[in-house]
Amino acid sequence: MSTLVADAPVTTPPRRVLITPESKQKPTIVDLLNDWQYLEKATHRLICAWGREIAPWYDKSAIHRHVWDQAECVRRLRERVAQFPGGKPDAPVSSRLEQLANTVLLAPNYQDALDGIYEILLKALLTAYGEYSSHAHPVHDAPTVALLHEINQIKSQEFLWYRDFRRRHPHPTNAVYRAAVEQQIAACGGFHAALPLAPGDAGAQPAGAATDFKYAKFSARNVPIRPRLEFMEYVRVDFPTSIEARRLFWGFGYMMEKNLPDDQLRWIYDGHFMPWDWHHDISRHLWDESRHGDSGYSRLRDFGIDFDDVGFPGYDQAERIKVLEAAAQQEGITLDEAFRNYPKYLDPVRGEHMTRAQIYDNVFMIGLVAETGHFIVKQEGYQDFKEGQDLESAEMMLFDIIDETAHVQYAHKWLPLLGELCGVDNSNYRERGVTIRAEYQQKHDDISAELARKLSYKAGDPAFDGYQELLARIRRVKPLANAATCPPRSPKPM
Repeated sequence: MSTLVADAPVTTPPRRVLITPESKQKPTIVDLLNDWQYLEKATHRLICAWGREIAPWYDKSAIHRHVWDQAECVRRLRERVAQFPGGKPDAPVSSRLEQLANTVLLAPNYQDALDGIYEILLKALLTAYGEYSSHAHPVHDAPTVALLHEINQIKSQEFLWYRDFRRRHPHPTNAVYRAAVEQQIAACGGFHAALPLAPGDAGAQPAGAATDFKYAKFSARNVPIRPRLEFMEYVRVDFPTSIEARRLFWGFGYMMEKNLPDDQLRWIYDGHFMPWDWHHDISRHLWDESRHGDSGYSRLRDFGIDFDDVGFPGYDQAERIKVLEAAAQQEGITLDEAFRNYPKYLDPVRGEHMTRAQIYDNVFMIGLVAETGHFIVKQEGYQDFKEGQDLESAEMMLFDIIDETAHVQYAHKWLPLLGELCGVDNSNYRERGVTIRAEYQQKHDDISAELARKLSYKAGDPAFDGYQELLARIRRVKPLANAATCPPRSPKPM
């Protein structure tokens, strides 16, 4: 008589019990969750440390998304820790975890760092999460198992990006570096059990805080960093009177916002003294700004405009030009030649870390000046594009307005604490924001008036013809129903 499959003995993996004879009210998983939280937070910091070196546009988008995804991994773990009696999300963890994180951080170059972050460390964490999920009681600790499944999904998407990147950019990992990282993971027990705090161990500092690591001064590019022909001077002058100039500006202006998330990687890395909730908010702000860059670039591509036409300058373009001018002089080449081979001169330059006061200034200037100062012209753009029946441009504007409203709220939320921790007087920050916005507006108006006097608006002038050709491309794709009837609007704020 044959044996039915259902009659075969069922084997189950050995169960992991989360209390010991000495346990009180805190299961052993709580300390392990805090170890995992430190490692996910370290991964968040490692991506910020090396992310400025990623050059391709859509890979930048992936890196910026991973910053937000990692923040969400940390949030999930912190919330689970806080649900347990005695669970403290900011409890100290073993400094051995910091040693591991710093070993991953101090890679020979960004390619090795990507291998350390997205292959070696990521796989070790997923192995630990999978082992726990397989052996924990499926009912007793179901919430932890569920959140680990969520984190596994997030991290699997990170790995899929890395695998695709590595196929496009093959790179053999430095053998000494790989061995060092793997040795540190083994010394930490593969993250399968919480590491006890040794006597005298004050706990792990944030990854990299106690190292001499220096990130890239300039965020990397692999496309032209200046336009084929200067057109933004014309846009600056025509902005109040031409809805078509405004439409070109918003496509380009939103594309340029891709600069800000690469700057915010520095905020996060150097802002390790701030509470975790600040890092979570800035991570969301960072991802939003990256999406705004994607929105602008996508709209330009809809209109047949690409980097070869408008370039991808940095907000720090003046500093980039100084380096290129020095390189041109030193090597006896023209500045145009230095621009054509700019990665050779810009990529190796390391940046100085931001001081606390500089972090405060950056949050203040973005939230209270740049974003607050643009609400009026953005609302006008949204209404005008909608009335002109360019609903996709209107949609781009609306989602930005929604995001930027939250970002201004972040600034109001965190500037008081930043001021306190950075030694900056924040008592009149609202009034100071109003004053600075007025100064920027006046400076912009003066420059625009001077440009209006000197710019050539004659056919045959290369810059004017190039500007008109960009407008014509956009018009051919989507003419505005109100191009001739839209009344004058507010000047560009800065």
